Amino acid sequence: MIITYQKIILSIVTVIAVAMLFSCEGNLNRVRAMDMEGMNPQAIGKDLNLKYTDSGRVVATLKSPKMLDFSNLDFAYREFPDGVEVEFFDKERNKNTVTANYAIIYDATGLVDLRGDVVLVTSDSTRLEANQLYWDQSQGWVFTDKPNTIRFANGALNKGEGFDSDLNFTNFRSRTNVGIQIIEEKK
Repeated sequence: MIITYQKIILSIVTVIAVAMLFSCEGNLNRVRAMDMEGMNPQAIGKDLNLKYTDSGRVVATLKSPKMLDFSNLDFAYREFPDGVEVEFFDKERNKNTVTANYAIIYDATGLVDLRGDVVLVTSDSTRLEANQLYWDQSQGWVFTDKPNTIRFANGALNKGEGFDSDLNFTNFRSRTNVGIQIIEEKK
């Protein structure tokens, strides 16, 4: 039996080709897994520090350790599973701040759901603390049905379960509450 260089090279090429075919199967499964449909985010952001501007003026900043973008779904949303801090600035540069342990923003409705140690502080020092707070961006309205505590700038205190209000707390409606109200007498 005579072995030629041609047969040796052909055998080596055949072994390499077979090895490549078997090794591609593992990669193919990983590629298919990346194309899975369902509840997978389109993008993942880490250590976010976003600035929203209008005509060159900063109107809001958003900071979060992690964002999951599900805008690839029929009912698109963005989720902040590790918390969020948002600062809002009006035209006079007054700042309102809101923090929460978890947040989700629904794109179609403009509704923001904030959960876990929600704290909202307005520019006049009004402070809201709640377990959950909804913010309707299109209406400029905040509301909750959960227990909450509001300390107004004038010293008034409101502890209750459920309220709705505009963002400046000038049009405020509380459902059930106990608190201290400060009323100025006019002489």
